[in-house]
Amino acid sequence: MADPTPRRRTAILFAAVALAGIAAGAVAVYVMRSGEGNGGEVASADCSEAVAAAERARPFAKGEVAAFRVVSEASPIGDVAFLGPDGAEMSLSAFAGKTVLVNLWATWCVPCRTEMPALDRLQGELGGDDFEVVTVNIDLNNEARARAFLDEIKVKNLAFYSDPTTGVFKDFKSRGLALGLPTTVLIDGKGCQIGNVQGPAEWDSDDAKALITAALR
Repeated sequence: MADPTPRRRTAILFAAVALAGIAAGAVAVYVMRSGEGNGGEVASADCSEAVAAAERARPFAKGEVAAFRVVSEASPIGDVAFLGPDGAEMSLSAFAGKTVLVNLWATWCVPCRTEMPALDRLQGELGGDDFEVVTVNIDLNNEARARAFLDEIKVKNLAFYSDPTTGVFKDFKSRGLALGLPTTVLIDGKGCQIGNVQGPAEWDSDDAKALITAALR
């Protein structure tokens, strides 16, 4: 009878190679998934301040902003890219050091159109060195219609940001931050999420201003 030891060793070798291949495949899948969307996730960001801001905001997630979901474990949402007022490419990193309320909207979204004046008033009242409302239009290749709508409702305080590719929406959706429009995410100065609202809200209400002020403290 032949010595089974060489066969056993060969089997062990093949098993080791197979496991190594599976592990490499898992790493590849993780890298591919972490790269989905239009921005790369900044894994090294320290989000402890965002968690603290979320806890300060939590008691104020009521009334007109009762739908605001406060995070319990904040993480960076990535360097999300879109177009600035001049049409040049930019990203959320341009607002580093400032708390930002990012709102995704489109002209065909009725709730988006309804809440836009409130967002404009919120920027007029609280916007400054520490806070800014960034509304990103995602109409597909129809910037003229979006700008015409903002002119029609006499927006005074909001700058025009857009993403005609809708990549920013896909990025937020891949992170569970967007199911539809409008969707709004509150982000701290390091790009870490404090909380989000899926759907419209009265952003210039006393409830909304109290929540944002609490997060800023």
